[in-house]
Amino acid sequence: MRAIEISAFGGPEQLSLVNRAELAIPPAGSGEVLIRVRAAGVNRPDVLQRKGLYPVPPGVSDLPGLELAGEIIGGDLSAPSNFFSLEVGQRVCALVAGGAYAEYCIAPLAQCLPVPRGLSDVEAASLPETYFTVWSNVFDRAKLCEKNGQKESLLVHGGSSGIGVAAIQMATALGHPVMVTVGSPAKAKACLELGAVLAIDYRQADFVEEVLAHTQKRGVDVILDMVAGHYLQKEINCLADDGRIVIIATQGGKMGEVDCSQILRRRLSISGSTLRPRSVDFKGAITRALRAHIWPLLESGAIRPVIHQVFPLANAAAAHTLMESSQHIGKIVLSMDEER
Repeated sequence: MRAIEISAFGGPEQLSLVNRAELAIPPAGSGEVLIRVRAAGVNRPDVLQRKGLYPVPPGVSDLPGLELAGEIIGGDLSAPSNFFSLEVGQRVCALVAGGAYAEYCIAPLAQCLPVPRGLSDVEAASLPETYFTVWSNVFDRAKLCEKNGQKESLLVHGGSSGIGVAAIQMATALGHPVMVTVGSPAKAKACLELGAVLAIDYRQADFVEEVLAHTQKRGVDVILDMVAGHYLQKEINCLADDGRIVIIATQGGKMGEVDCSQILRRRLSISGSTLRPRSVDFKGAITRALRAHIWPLLESGAIRPVIHQVFPLANAAAAHTLMESSQHIGKIVLSMDEER
């Protein structure tokens, strides 16, 4: 099969298209299915893996790629279901721990979802990594909810990223006001069009002042944080009492100094998570939640995939260059269709 491999840790040029005998179609094990991949999403963890900063979990393919769409062509379909049936020949999208930049990939059945009605393979491939991440962190971990008849509010850093556009739409569709930080007026406009109530250009304004002004000094209930580092104290400063911060990346650095007295006095919570090493059972629970709560919204058009650009598989290096430029709005996707 054809696949993209990381020749050596380094820049995008280290991604190369290979088609060798040793890259045989992988066999499916118990509880797994073999998928003929039609499209694969590109995510920032793929960039980190390429640089040698995101180790592959034991037993996982060292080929990059954490999400895909295609059709099931075999495997074990007898595993406990996710309360919906899947079968050979069905179009699905799936979250995987690696190996999606290839024509064939193994996925746990519990992490597969039917392609939402009306969506293309490219659109479906853009969903799993970001939607699983947002649901797990915003709704499960931070427990964004309704209190005293009011829907809690959410602040998302990197509002125009793949994670950001998913978080805006998911939370907004469920009735929660969403504020975002972005790096340009064009990105702010895009986020507002997706439903954000406030888009703050962090190059032009202080997000703490903007959030406090927008909320009449109450603050925001939940923050989805991809920055960490020096942002952490600023986030504490604009949290409402009983607010929660969930860290999912450390683009601003691993270290941050905070005023712990605020955490105590205002009953604040700071947590974080990474999804890739979690168990199939853990991810299967997210699969079921997405199928119940989010897939109907995708099928009705209430929320939609946001695709910035599609590259052929052979141009994975160009896709990574675009990802690292941070010029995109929404998702970057690789297609197995060489005519794209």
